[in-house]
Amino acid sequence: MKLPLSLELLFVLCLHMFSVNGIMSNNVSRPPSVVNIGALFTFDSTIGRVAKVAIREAVEDVNSDPTILSHTTLNVIMRSSNCSGFIGMVQALQFMETDVVAIIGPQSSVAAHIISYVADELQVPLLSFAATDPTLTPLEFPFFVRTTQSDMYQMTAIAEIIYYYGWKKVTVIFVDDDYGRNGMSALDDALAGRRCRAYKVGIRSGSGVNRSEIMDVLVKVAMLESRVIVLHVYPDSGFTIFRVANYLQMMGNGYVWISTDWLSSFLDSSNSPLPSDMTDIMQGVLVLRHHTPDSSRKTAFLSRWRNLTDGAFGLNSYGLYAYDSVWLVAHAIDAYLNQGGTVSFSRDSKLTNLKKSKTSLHLEAMSIFDGGEVLLGKILQQDHLMGLTGPLKFDSDRSLIHPACDIINVFGTGYHRIGYWSNYSGLSTLPPETLYARPPNHSNQQLYSVMWPGGTTTVPRGWVFPNSGKQLKIGVPIRVSFQEFVSQVRGSDNMFIGFCIDVFVAAVNLLPYGVPYQFVGYGDGHHNPNYTKLVDLVASGNFDAAVGDITIVTARTKVVDFTQPYAESGLVVVTPFKKLNSGRPLSFLQPFTPLTWGVILLSFVVIGVVVWILEHRINEEFRGPPIQQLRTILWFSLSTLTFSHRENPRSSLGRAVLLIWLFVVLILTSSYTASLTSILTVQQLSSRIEGIDSLRAGSERIGYQVGSFAEQYLSKELNISESRLIALNSPEEYAAALQGGRVDAVVDELPYVEPFLSSHCTFRIVGQEFTRSGWGFAFPRDSPLAPDMSTAILKLSENGELQRIKDKWLTGNTCSLNSVGSVVDIQSSQLHLVSFSGLFLLCGAACVFALCVFLIRLCRKFHHISRSQLTEENSSQGQGGSSSRRSQLQTFFSLIDEKEDTSKDRHKKKTTRNNEEGSLHPEGGGDAGISNKFNKRETRASFADGLNSSNSV
Repeated sequence: MKLPLSLELLFVLCLHMFSVNGIMSNNVSRPPSVVNIGALFTFDSTIGRVAKVAIREAVEDVNSDPTILSHTTLNVIMRSSNCSGFIGMVQALQFMETDVVAIIGPQSSVAAHIISYVADELQVPLLSFAATDPTLTPLEFPFFVRTTQSDMYQMTAIAEIIYYYGWKKVTVIFVDDDYGRNGMSALDDALAGRRCRAYKVGIRSGSGVNRSEIMDVLVKVAMLESRVIVLHVYPDSGFTIFRVANYLQMMGNGYVWISTDWLSSFLDSSNSPLPSDMTDIMQGVLVLRHHTPDSSRKTAFLSRWRNLTDGAFGLNSYGLYAYDSVWLVAHAIDAYLNQGGTVSFSRDSKLTNLKKSKTSLHLEAMSIFDGGEVLLGKILQQDHLMGLTGPLKFDSDRSLIHPACDIINVFGTGYHRIGYWSNYSGLSTLPPETLYARPPNHSNQQLYSVMWPGGTTTVPRGWVFPNSGKQLKIGVPIRVSFQEFVSQVRGSDNMFIGFCIDVFVAAVNLLPYGVPYQFVGYGDGHHNPNYTKLVDLVASGNFDAAVGDITIVTARTKVVDFTQPYAESGLVVVTPFKKLNSGRPLSFLQPFTPLTWGVILLSFVVIGVVVWILEHRINEEFRGPPIQQLRTILWFSLSTLTFSHRENPRSSLGRAVLLIWLFVVLILTSSYTASLTSILTVQQLSSRIEGIDSLRAGSERIGYQVGSFAEQYLSKELNISESRLIALNSPEEYAAALQGGRVDAVVDELPYVEPFLSSHCTFRIVGQEFTRSGWGFAFPRDSPLAPDMSTAILKLSENGELQRIKDKWLTGNTCSLNSVGSVVDIQSSQLHLVSFSGLFLLCGAACVFALCVFLIRLCRKFHHISRSQLTEENSSQGQGGSSSRRSQLQTFFSLIDEKEDTSKDRHKKKTTRNNEEGSLHPEGGGDAGISNKFNKRETRASFADGLNSSNSV
């Protein structure tokens, strides 16, 4: 029966009032006198012994602090899980019968997986200070809170150490449970991001693993290639591994051992020096430890710790995390109670239903913590809480912020720290907390020197060839042409000779270790093999390496690693040619381009005109009728070509211009002679193909070598139609195709073209190399052999052995015509205007300067004459300004054309000399005075005659 609307509203209002009253009553209710929390871990373990004392002291410190839980006593109930996931689950179920509001622990990742299901069902926060399994995430386990660092960060630190020292392959020995497998998986991911590979070797978990099993595991590890071993196990099995490894001589030179934090926890917990038999088996081991920043509280607690344990054992990082976990729960409970939270529990209906079944487990006794979700929120919101391990603040993944590790090195009777790792700045020799104020910098990674196993400070290479007796399979192309590079010995399957083979063998002999290998031929022996497919076989693992004339190109470097190039290479264009030494009547014009010829002819005319202008007024050889002066200009300028000019300039400006011009003529004639000699004596190209650009733009057919990358480059990179590409298999086919017109040009690599041209003198290279690459040996990606071989190739180049090998195989007969070196394009031999631009600019500047000086002098003289003429005309005639200007213009042109009287200067010198003689002979003074007066009258008469002649003009 449906109630009326008014009754429904009244019922809802009543429920609201009851709920409000309930909340008010809770707010005013007094906090509980005792709050129980649980602690679950293994008491007699390395971590458990420390954690037990740390948790007990933390509870006492909380209860003695009046600022937190002032009216409530925090009570901790401790139970041991005995390193068993099943017992840990049973203990957790028993906790739920004691009304605990939170559980601290467990220390085992295996137990944490199981107990987290119980905590989620009963809504009790589970704070683990030692479960480092990266797969314990809040997405799967909402009530799980990790108060330590995840193994994900520890494995990232190990990966960065391996990358820092340049190792590419690692062997990981791990315990085969959730802790070991998931930690190893995190390390594998971190190594893959740095292009490193990991060999994984698991051992049984628990105390049941014995020495013989570990012996078998380490024998397999010793046969692997990697000598970098990461140990991610428990202490019991870890020390057994070290003892067996020492017995197998795996703790000596060449090995690298990296241990996760299980070993640092053991070392920190040992207050007294370790026995010598234990330290001897760990010399040179690198160990990671959770980093906890130094503080006054931490220092005080360490001093207090010695009194608490009477020096029986030390304090490790997990003890600090356990101490902080108690304080974190206490602050969260205090905040929960201060906001009116109550400690109440309710029955789980799912468990209650199990009571009806015939079971004696009494699961109905367990109850759900009603405030579990709120308390969980308070735990995650303690942003300003500082613990002994640093700030107790969580990120979005519920991981503690600022994860960091100490990196320590075991040697002697103890250990020392060689650096730090932090997720913020990577490897560093500075404490991470000092770097948080700086911008993150992962490029400057640093660590202090390490004492490696065997007592050496030299960084181990980190790998050797496996002791399995397996030889490297080296793929070698079976060539049918250009066999001086690589060729298979007849009658054998794995014997090869040639330039590339000798280089490889010489490089291997320089390595500081032996390399067992065998050559395996690749190809059918009838056609040159496809080198790209050979490289792909190396990438897929069918070959351990490839040796031969393998060109290093971008596409191949994406799948394999190449060594340092041992030979330079590049694509060139080969075309036929014929001699054109005679039969061209205008060959003498070819040394200069048409533009250069035009500028030269123009320069001759300009120089003739400039010299005529400078010499016309003072030199009789440059005067006369207009036709005669024009002939003089042309004859003078052209005769300078052979330095046979008869006219001699008298002015300083004319002589300077002529001197510079004769220098220009000398350079021009010398260059012309050299270029013409080259053109008339050198064989010239008969094809219109000038290089790859003209070949690409045209429609000519192009030949290429079978198996070469040239085909793909021409079709893919240059977009040349495949219908124009014709495959050729040998030098003989090259020659036949070029001579018969089957192809117009051949595109191949320069090392192949050089021996081809040395025996085929009717072909030549046109243009320049349009690719730059080299030949190298191919190895799988991240192969440690590739950089060592590169170093060996560089040594061959430095000591001259590489050149000797090249001379042995690649020095053949040369053409009698020396065609390869003497074939030059006519256009490439022509001299362009830009080659002489500096000379022409110099000559032009000299001409302009001389003309400017000449015009300045002329204008000054004209100004003097015109001013005197204007004064006389104004005084005598008084005519207007227009007549004066016309007269001045006539005077200027007449001044340009008239011959300058140079006798005036000579007469002036003579007068000076007479004056000097008169001073010496006074008796002749009268005649000298008459002579001076006569000279003055003569000068005025000459000037008047000049003015009259100017007016007549």
